[in-house]
Amino acid sequence: MAGTRGGLSRVRHAPARSTPDRTARRFRSLAIYGLLAVTLAGCGGGGTPAPAALRHVFLVVMENQSPAEALVGPFTASLAATYGVADNYRAVAHPSVPNYLALTSGSTWGVSDDNYHVLPPAGIGEQLTAAGISWRAYMEGLGAEGCLDSPLPYDPGHNPFAFYGGGGPANVVPLTSLAADLAGSTPAFSWITPDRCHDEHDCPVSSGDAWLSQEVGAITQSAAWRQGGVLFITWDEDDGSADNRVLTLVISPAAVHRVSERAYTHYSLLATIEDLLGVPRLGLAAQASAMSDLVT
Repeated sequence: MAGTRGGLSRVRHAPARSTPDRTARRFRSLAIYGLLAVTLAGCGGGGTPAPAALRHVFLVVMENQSPAEALVGPFTASLAATYGVADNYRAVAHPSVPNYLALTSGSTWGVSDDNYHVLPPAGIGEQLTAAGISWRAYMEGLGAEGCLDSPLPYDPGHNPFAFYGGGGPANVVPLTSLAADLAGSTPAFSWITPDRCHDEHDCPVSSGDAWLSQEVGAITQSAAWRQGGVLFITWDEDDGSADNRVLTLVISPAAVHRVSERAYTHYSLLATIEDLLGVPRLGLAAQASAMSDLVT
């Protein structure tokens, strides 16, 4: 993702505007899709997750590598050699933000840039909350400044839950909360966003690979994963090619190595997650094929 992060004041209905230097200036855009006024809600605290479903689903989203580039990392390569690999999986757009929106709502909302846009309350978070299903989004680097103002290497553009309704619910918490949740009450759905270094956006693949080794190790040692859980790891987009093929891994306790050649996209992954959690598919996920050949 080429966009930036930064502190936003309240936003109101007006045309979105782009920032010429998205790595140096604040990350902003104004409300779209008919919101009259939105008060930005802080996120990062949150209460104890509600009782989780029996099957736990984890999703880690990395950044901006082709499969060949991502597999340079020895730990990532070991996962691909041991578990499920979606070898014909493509992101849905360039740059990053539309892909994060697709992964969480089944739509890009017409967004074609890396600016911040306030969208109506929507997405899988709202859906799970309405269904009484526990979830949390763990954001590395999220601080007391909240979803929109926490400093780099945190990036609000990699936090899609901040787009829906213009701030972010209490379910969005710092990554440091994950260890206690894995040891205690693990949500049914856990979204995990590394910071801009560990997601391989700003730092070498080796940095992200080492981070994955640590975080995947913690997840796969947890009872939530060992007792029928499933962990997905995907990359938001490739390195900018027209092909936009990305590595997507499906990691379950069965430890069965499978390589799927079926055509999948981020909509397929959202469909798969929603099927596992027992909720209706959102947006274009309704038309997508679930990754049933890789999920056991």
